[in-house]
Amino acid sequence: MSSKIEIRGDSLPNIPWEDKPRGCKDVMWRYSQNPIIPRDLLPASNSIFNSAVVPFEGTFAGVFRCDDTARDMKIHSGRSEDGINWQIEPDRIEMLCDDPEIGQFDYAYDPRVCKIEDRYYVSWCNGYHGPTIGMAWTKDFKTYHQLENAYLPFNRNGVLFPRKINGNYAMLSRPSDNGHTPFGDIFYSESPDMTFWGKHRFLMASCGSWQKTKIGPGPIPIETSEGWLLIYHGVLTSCNGFVYSVGAALLDLEQPWKVLYRTKPYILNPRKDYECVGDVPNVVFPCAALVDADTGRLAMYYGGADTVTCLAFAYVDELVTFVKANSL
Repeated sequence: MSSKIEIRGDSLPNIPWEDKPRGCKDVMWRYSQNPIIPRDLLPASNSIFNSAVVPFEGTFAGVFRCDDTARDMKIHSGRSEDGINWQIEPDRIEMLCDDPEIGQFDYAYDPRVCKIEDRYYVSWCNGYHGPTIGMAWTKDFKTYHQLENAYLPFNRNGVLFPRKINGNYAMLSRPSDNGHTPFGDIFYSESPDMTFWGKHRFLMASCGSWQKTKIGPGPIPIETSEGWLLIYHGVLTSCNGFVYSVGAALLDLEQPWKVLYRTKPYILNPRKDYECVGDVPNVVFPCAALVDADTGRLAMYYGGADTVTCLAFAYVDELVTFVKANSL
């Protein structure tokens, strides 16, 4: 099968994959062997979830959120031959940083990884007098060079675009507060140098039901001939607390703060035990997506119940068609 929609990316024939189950009518379906990473893969881990994965030298590499049994939030490097079975470093990433003030942060969680030219940029929620967007780069997933924080506190969910827009680096984020934010819209920003961020533009707001309380960008946007395909999370406040689901949108290619289409229904929501039972019940939280440009196969990594790491699959063609046919 080849993709009918042009996907501007690389071939990835060894993408983790499982065909859609017979009779499945959903545009996205779960891996039958979920979760792929249990909470206790490391000797001292309480949970491993909300993590980022990219192709690397014919295999896969990533940065993983690993909360330990003291409940300290840290990020660790990991490698995998197949994108399913992972070896995660037992020690957290130690950044090289020119400024010791920036290098001393309180916590790190919910990373994303984006390849731009010859570097893999890591963004994460960084504890610097409250949550902000930490930034670093690596070429080998062994040595990490920490950059200036992108924004003032309070901010979460910093997600880079995989190429420059109008000659600048581009990022999505979700301004927040210092707690378990009961609000949140997505904004777009640009930078000439990965240090100074500006040209802030409003992207989209929370609305409807499953995404009424707050929203936030998920994996790195996927460039297609139909626009940037953005997978994002949305939160509903139920009588029993927050419920995190997954939606998708199409953004204009050259003015990505302009939303072309956006799903009214979710594409994935908590239903399985590993999504409904854990440290934070009723959460599916997308952080990474691998795409094979030739076939349009998409493998999405997501956190289940803030406890484990899971996989779900889709075809880009079908997902784009679904977004356009079911738009707000």
